[in-house]
Amino acid sequence: MKKEELQAIASQLKHPTGEKGIEMANMMHETNINMTRHSIQNLNIKAGNSILELGHGNAGHVAFLFEQAENLKYYGLEMSELMFQEARQINRNFVSQKQAFFSLYDGNKFPFEDEYFDKIFTVNTIYFWQEPEKLLLEIYRVLKPNGNFCLTFAEEDFMKQLPFTQFEFELYSTEKAQNLIKKTPFKIIYTESQTEKVKSKTGELVDRAFTSFILEK
Repeated sequence: MKKEELQAIASQLKHPTGEKGIEMANMMHETNINMTRHSIQNLNIKAGNSILELGHGNAGHVAFLFEQAENLKYYGLEMSELMFQEARQINRNFVSQKQAFFSLYDGNKFPFEDEYFDKIFTVNTIYFWQEPEKLLLEIYRVLKPNGNFCLTFAEEDFMKQLPFTQFEFELYSTEKAQNLIKKTPFKIIYTESQTEKVKSKTGELVDRAFTSFILEK
């Protein structure tokens, strides 16, 4: 693949737009669903919880989240206008019932007051954070005391085998993510590393190692 094509893939993964963006979102939903479900289960969601997700993509997993407990409220933040619209469309029933709320944001500041959420999670977005430490502090700010944040990402060793990650991606190993978290007041209460089979862009099955950190305020 040419450099321009690889850059285009990286750019779509970071910020999906246009028809290609919808294709990319569907593909991301399929390849990330196992990581997303693990993250949701690791949060130990209880009835009445308010939950925030950063970078939800097409949010095809929100129905699964609502199966975890009664009377939940889900809030999704997204930088891509296309994903914001797509997520609202896919989850229109939850939106009309005022169970799911989607908003656009700039990737840095959240439009929520302090201590608003019981649980927060994000899957495969850390690579694109502009100011990682500041963003973790923003997550900390909107989380209630004793609330949990689940941070899930594919390991650097796997990611650097993908040719497009040389553009726009900041890759993380478990150790590098740990060092970032240590700069914040978060406590790490649980770390889970797993390997799963995923389809590569060329259609073959490959092993992907991923890690989830469960943090507590």
